[in-house]
Amino acid sequence: MLRLLIDENFDHRILRGLRLALPSLDYVVVQETELSGRRDPILLEWAAHNERVIATHDVNTMPKHAYDRVRDRQTMPGVIVVPEDLAIGIAIEELATLVERCLPEEIENQVKYLPT
Repeated sequence: MLRLLIDENFDHRILRGLRLALPSLDYVVVQETELSGRRDPILLEWAAHNERVIATHDVNTMPKHAYDRVRDRQTMPGVIVVPEDLAIGIAIEELATLVERCLPEEIENQVKYLPT
C-alpha cells in the first residue's frame, strides 16, 4: 500500500472516503505538520525523504516540480493528481484502487492523473 502525503489543497471529503475504504491507510496531512504553507519543491523533498507519494489537486505546479526532480536525478516517490472536477465517489474509488494495489516502485518518478 502506498504511503501518502496529502497536499494542502486536497478535498478532505475524498480523504474521509479514502479512510473509510482503506482503514489501514498510512497518510500525513500537510496542514498538520511543519510543512503547512511551504512551496511544492519543499513538499517534494520531504515526501522523498519520508517515502510518501503526494496526493494533490494541483495540476499546474506540482507536476512541473515533480518532473524537475526527476530531470535533476533526485528521488521522487510519485505524485497522484486528482482533478478537482472529478466526482468525489469516483475520486475515492480510483484513489483507493491505486493506493491499495500500486507498489511504491511502480509510481516512483511518475505523476499519475486520475481517473487512470
